[in-house]
Amino acid sequence: MEDLVLSEHDIEQEVIRIPMKFAPVTLRVANEFAKTNSKLSWVRGCKFTIGLKFNGKLIGVGIAGRPIARLLDNGRNLEILRVCVKEGYPDALVKIYSRIIEIAQLMGYKKIVIYSSDRSNHSPLIEIGAAPKAKVKPQGWNRPSRKRKDKDIYKEKKTRWEKCLLQGRFLGLLE
Repeated sequence: MEDLVLSEHDIEQEVIRIPMKFAPVTLRVANEFAKTNSKLSWVRGCKFTIGLKFNGKLIGVGIAGRPIARLLDNGRNLEILRVCVKEGYPDALVKIYSRIIEIAQLMGYKKIVIYSSDRSNHSPLIEIGAAPKAKVKPQGWNRPSRKRKDKDIYKEKKTRWEKCLLQGRFLGLLE
């Protein structure tokens, strides 16, 4: 399929909208995509993964799983572990976050947890309705009883964002 070329008039008037489509992807595919298109490390396990395609090409992925922080891992919370999008697709981040939230609501989760580096762009998180809940100090995973190699990302300040999810009749699932 040929790439669609838009005129300036079409772009300004938003006459033509090219649909992005969601597709299932495996954790391996999502991890490889994130590794290729960012500095993100591999995720070892997840609850589900999604991909976003444009013109049949994978342009973004999302990985959701159990919260890493054990005090948040109560069976009702879901952490968005990775969201990665190729450059040049500004709406894709919000689309992936929104779809993960939609899936989490349908699965019965009560809260979404997202950690982001303080140097990251937070506008997609604000757009999906997440709110900053806590500053997280830099720390590694290395402990005397459990040796781990420190990574640069562990030295960055982060913010924990949360979004409470509506359930039942608010979603139109119950009448």
